[in-house]
Amino acid sequence: MNLLDIDITGYETLLLDRDGVINKLRPNDYVKCWEEFEFLPNVFYASQAWNTGLKHIFVVTNQRGVGKGLMTEDTLNDIHQRMIAEIESHGGRIDKVYYCTALTEEDNRRKPGIGMFLDILRDYPDVKPETCLMIGDSDSDMEFAKNCGIKGIKV
Repeated sequence: MNLLDIDITGYETLLLDRDGVINKLRPNDYVKCWEEFEFLPNVFYASQAWNTGLKHIFVVTNQRGVGKGLMTEDTLNDIHQRMIAEIESHGGRIDKVYYCTALTEEDNRRKPGIGMFLDILRDYPDVKPETCLMIGDSDSDMEFAKNCGIKGIKV
């Protein structure tokens, strides 16, 4: 499914996976620096449309590469800051990026665990699960949405 085809009517909060939704997935690898980050087609157009129709837009992303020592958390934050700046320069926005660097599936913050969603609910008390939409590219993203009690769309 194309990002531009997703109907956000009735939703107030959008949760986006990063790798495979915003930027090109690097099979069997990680985006370890800004030079490896490649926006997917239509991301800028979609984010521009979402900017006016949604109250909140968050990224929720597993970033095991930090936990494996392939990049630092500072590098990850730099990538996210540049991603947000680029999206904003095209008329879109990301309100906050939530990420988990854990190596094990037992960590509740790692998708499909609900820890990052609980962080959102804590940080933004006006977020209502019934008005949240998760867009992801993996079964884990869809399981995350189900575990959080929110609608999920796989792209």
